[in-house]
Formats: sequence, structure tokens, C-alpha cells
Amino acid sequence: MRPAAEDFRAALRNRFERATEAGKKSLEVRSGELHKEVGGYPGLDHRMPTCCDVMRGEMTKADELVSAPPKGKGASVVIRYRLPRSH
Repeated sequence: MRPAAEDFRAALRNRFERATEAGKKSLEVRSGELHKEVGGYPGLDHRMPTCCDVMRGEMTKADELVSAPPKGKGASVVIRYRLPRSH
């Protein structure tokens, strides 16, 4: 079963919660690692564009895009999220 946007969102928010509980002030997330955690990557039927869209959609003005491939969506997207989250 291919992961949906909500699967990526739930996994990402779970990471936010765990990092906040650990007292961290920020969390860097790499899209390839998040997709592997959710499932379906690597593979021919991956959902990397959806994963990247969800990661970018969770960004606030306080967050930072650390790196991204030239096309913008790929396994090397890294975003630094500030913690705790405000939403």
C-alpha cells in the first residue's frame, strides 16, 4: 500500500513530539529518512514528491530549508524545524 500525505504528516508530527519531549530546540528531517520510516522507499512506486510536499507544508516562518536537490523534491531535502511547534 502506497503511503498517503496523512501518513507522512503523522510520522513527521510524531518526530516533533518526541524531539520536543527530549528538550530539543530544533529538529532536522531528511525526506529520504522520513519516507523510509513511513514505508515504500526506496522503490519504483515511491511517494517522494508527496513526502516533500508534506514536509514543506509543515514549515513555518521560523523553519529553514537546509538543502534540496535542483528540482526541489527528492530524498535529499532537509528542513530544520524549530521546536516546540506552535500548531
